[in-house]
Amino acid sequence: MKVEMIELGPVKRAIKIEVPEDAVNEAFDRVYADLKRQVRIPGFRPGKAPLAILEKRFARVVEQDVVQRLVPDYYQRALEEAGVSPVVVEIPPLERMKIQRNAAFTFTATVEIKPKIELRDYRAPNPISLKRDPRTVTDEQVDQALATLREQQARLEPMPAGTPLTDNLYAILSVEGFVDGLPVEGSKKEAHLHRVGSQDLVMGLAVDEAIRGKTEGDVVEIMQDYPPTHPDERLRGKSVCFRVTITGIKQKTLPDLDDEFAKDCGPYETLEQLKQKIRTQLEEVLHRDIEEGYKEQIMERLHQMHHVEIPEALVDREVRAMIRQRLLEEHRKKKGTISLAEQLPSDQDIRRLQQELLPEAKRRVKLALILEAIADKEGITVSEQDIEEEISRLARSLKLPVEDIRHMVESGGEDSRQEFRDRLRAEKALQLVYQSAVIQG
Repeated sequence: MKVEMIELGPVKRAIKIEVPEDAVNEAFDRVYADLKRQVRIPGFRPGKAPLAILEKRFARVVEQDVVQRLVPDYYQRALEEAGVSPVVVEIPPLERMKIQRNAAFTFTATVEIKPKIELRDYRAPNPISLKRDPRTVTDEQVDQALATLREQQARLEPMPAGTPLTDNLYAILSVEGFVDGLPVEGSKKEAHLHRVGSQDLVMGLAVDEAIRGKTEGDVVEIMQDYPPTHPDERLRGKSVCFRVTITGIKQKTLPDLDDEFAKDCGPYETLEQLKQKIRTQLEEVLHRDIEEGYKEQIMERLHQMHHVEIPEALVDREVRAMIRQRLLEEHRKKKGTISLAEQLPSDQDIRRLQQELLPEAKRRVKLALILEAIADKEGITVSEQDIEEEISRLARSLKLPVEDIRHMVESGGEDSRQEFRDRLRAEKALQLVYQSAVIQG
């Protein structure tokens, strides 16, 4: 076998592969031997048809079979001999390739490869320098978290009969719509809790002005006009009278901030213990946020420090993945309010997303290649224990069963599992650079 590699660009190669004549003839012999056992030729016993007749009748079919046997085998051998690990391969259609006995067979594959990256300094004596994040947890933040916890422990208690509704009191409402004096099916809502002054809509109605100053048992009517283009034909061009009955009035009562409140919140003996626990939790969250900020600084520096030719195939793959993620997020937001058919993006939408996401896709691919190069240089590996620990961490973070996360990782087959492993390896490389960095100030 002869292999010639031609450089077409920084990350593109043409590999010209020549299969020797004897290997071509051997492949023809095997194919015709198999064919002789399988076909039935009138006038000949099974397996006894002359080769000349088989060649006359099945020459083109045999040639295609020989090509399909030789190309994958010799292509793989050529990659190993050339020391190339392609990210994408383009091989001319097999049906267009010409092959014949007693002659060498030549074909060409075009491949995109990962670039060779000349890493810049990221360790001592020239580590990456980071700008210090000065944030700390303040007393005000602890007090705000405590106030939120207090709100969660609040109780709604009934107000005395005759109490007029004012802002921040809670009204229990029953609502029903009528057209021409007849109730509209699906327009009834019972025991709806509404905070006066919140400006929240109740079945699309602004009710605050109408119910403010009213008392338990009062009934108010609110007229709502619907346009002639309204999707519900029962309401098109109609005026709907919504009858709102105030069936109860309540007031939110907050617990006192004392040791008893702390005991109700968990294993705390005093309010001071609860506040200290809140401060510790806020400090842990802030520490993670600051660390993520430092890593963002590192990635930006790595991006600026290195010039990398990026294979188009990797960028295209990343853009497609980002589009899928964007569409999935939009579907989750709209679920229940719009049909699936209405959510399918148009070709124009896809092209817009491609242009919008292309710069970030290039950045992600470049950083992934740089971190992969660092991992290679540092001998970073990912063990099965690392994978299991990350699956457990994700399960805790997302509040899902471990088996659900494992299924998500493995459902895409080996490619999905390898992608998960590559992400962990990149995170390990980033952590190493972070630990080597110097924080100024």
